[in-house]
Amino acid sequence: MSERDAQHTPREAVGLRYEGDESSAPRVIARGRGELAERILAVAEEHGVPVRRDPDLLQLLAVSQVGDEIPTEVYGAVAQLISFLWRLNAEGADELDLAS
Repeated sequence: MSERDAQHTPREAVGLRYEGDESSAPRVIARGRGELAERILAVAEEHGVPVRRDPDLLQLLAVSQVGDEIPTEVYGAVAQLISFLWRLNAEGADELDLAS
């Protein structure tokens, strides 16, 4: 895909939520293209929600509907993402402790 094509391709976004309940998988809580995707990303930024840009994972998640559990095919990738976010949150908490 050329840079020009990439500029004209509508943006897509999928938001996930994981409650930490071992009996359930993460769920899709937001999904959109174009302006809706831009709004999803803006709301995430406003609330300090980390955003990961992963076109391959997005393509796999984009078939899910809001409210669906993520497909089993992406469990591994999403588990790595959640683990990364937990470490990031823990590091942030450590930095706050050091600052006080």
